This record gives sequence, C-alpha cells and structure tokens, in this order.
Amino acid sequence: MKSPLSKVCCGLSVSLLLAGCSSDSKPNIAIGPPASTTQGVSQLLFDAYGIGSEKYSTYQEGFGAALDGVQDGNIDISIGILGLPSGSIENLQASSGDARLLSLSDEAIDYIEANSAYKRFTIPAGSYDFQDEDVETITAYAVLVGNTQTINEELGYELARLMHEHAEENTHAQSAFMTLENALNGSDGLPIHPGAKRYYEEQGLTVDNPVAELGDIEPKSEFVLGTGSQGGTYYPLGGEMATIWNRYLDGQNFTNIETGASIENLVSIRDNSMDLGMTVHAPAQDAVEGRGEFDGGAIGNVAFIGHIYPEVIQIVTRERSKIESLSDLTD
Repeated sequence: MKSPLSKVCCGLSVSLLLAGCSSDSKPNIAIGPPASTTQGVSQLLFDAYGIGSEKYSTYQEGFGAALDGVQDGNIDISIGILGLPSGSIENLQASSGDARLLSLSDEAIDYIEANSAYKRFTIPAGSYDFQDEDVETITAYAVLVGNTQTINEELGYELARLMHEHAEENTHAQSAFMTLENALNGSDGLPIHPGAKRYYEEQGLTVDNPVAELGDIEPKSEFVLGTGSQGGTYYPLGGEMATIWNRYLDGQNFTNIETGASIENLVSIRDNSMDLGMTVHAPAQDAVEGRGEFDGGAIGNVAFIGHIYPEVIQIVTRERSKIESLSDLTD
C-alpha cells in the first residue's frame, strides 16, 4: 500500500514525469505547488486528452518533493516545468535505469496550441542517453520580468546587460540560452522595461514591444528575485543570476527566494512584495491581459526584461509502468 501524501482536489506548465502507475488504483499525480503554472498546464494536458478528474488522484507538491515520490513509488506521475536537458530526469534515469520519454499526439498538440500560448517542440533523439527517438511535445519560454514600481531605467538596463554580457559566468546549463539571438523570445504581448529596451536597441535588435511606464521609484539597495522550487530549474538558475548581479552592481543586493514559480511571482510583483520574477511567458501574457488565472485583474506593473531559456514539456515514464501515452489514462 502506498503511503499517503497530502491529497488535494485538482485545480489544475512544463514537464511531466510519469512512473509506475499501479494496476489496482488510480494513478497519483503531483500537479505542482498551489497557484502554479504547472497546475494550469496540467489541466490543459488533461483537457487535450479528455482525461477526467475521476481518473487520477492529485497532490500539490513542489518538483523536488514530487520527484522523490516518483523515485520511491508514492507518486505515479509528477508534472513540472523544466529546461532541456533536465538534470532531474537524468537523475531519475540514473536511479531507476528505466526512464522513457513519451510523445504528445498531434491532436493533443493542436488542441493546446489552439487554447494557449504553448507551441509544438521536438526533443531531438539523444537529448538523453536513454532517448532513441525524437519526441513531440510543446514548449514555452522562461523570462525575467521586473516591477515597474521598483526597477528604475538604469537598473533595468544593467540587468539586461549582465544577463547577456556575463552569461559565460553562469554555470547553470540553461544559461547557454541567454544570448542576444534569443533575447526577445517570449516577449510577445508584454510591455518591455525601458532600460532593457535601450540595451537591446544598442545591440542592434529591433524592439517592437510597447514600453512600460515606470512609477515614481524611490532609491533602494535590497531587491528580491522570485524563482521557483529547489527541485526545479528556476531556483538554482536564479541563484546564479543573482550572484552575477551582486558581483557587478555595487551598493545593491539581490536575494533569490524559493517560490511557487510563475503565478506566485507575478502576483507578488503586483502586490509590490517582489522586485523581479522568473515566469513562463504564457501566464505573464495572461497577467498583462487580465485573463486566465488573472481574469478581471490585469497586472499593470510588470515589464519584460529578458529571455532566459525555453521550457519544454517532457513526459517521462518508467518502462515498468507500461505507459505508452497519456491516452492510457482514459482507459
């Protein structure tokens, strides 16, 4: 019998780990922390496959805790937002020896593209040692956004500059995507911070985004960067970013904190309890437009600063589970 975790009702972003669904009970699915983008994408995936909530039990777990559950058998499916390749998936393979990536069907991808900002993405064969074939899935962009009430024009410029000109000092694997070529990925539909706009235009980029209006910003020296859970990508990558900012920005200190990721970070910026946040571009668009999780409550003080890395939905099952597709959960 599997040990109980904190079961919750589903209120359902971007990587799925599946392992060992038991044959005699509903699969246990970790859908991400409360009010997270992970929960929103989880529901999108379930809708795309017509998987009703009666088909699974849900758990609101951070990715680190959820992956522990996958490894010890308490959680059958864990959903999280990760970069490519994911060290967590590599660790799962190292510990289990039977990890397998699953593809999304063309019909599911068509549904998701029609109902969200996520787009088709191919994970090339060989992205992981155990992966022999291309895997079809979807992707979004992780971006850095700033609070227009606390990040002034010059600081916005410096943050954008340091992200790119000192990216080689960032030891996280996903920092390889912090290039000028990628700098504006995920910015569609978002106002850009005027400082970031100035930097990118100086580098020869064309910036068509509306420019965010800054508030009456008072000088400050302490800044908070919202990331994600310690078991995911945001927290360690955000820590590397904050370290670089602290190294080069005299008189200013940046602290990265563990959060529920995208939606929590956006809400905290709205409430002026956070200065900078890492987020998937799709919920950031929703926040600006006042739709989805932000229906009727658009956030007016958030501005795009830069692209960080592409986030890929990766569906991983263990060979022992006999799972070949999410459609298996509809049986």
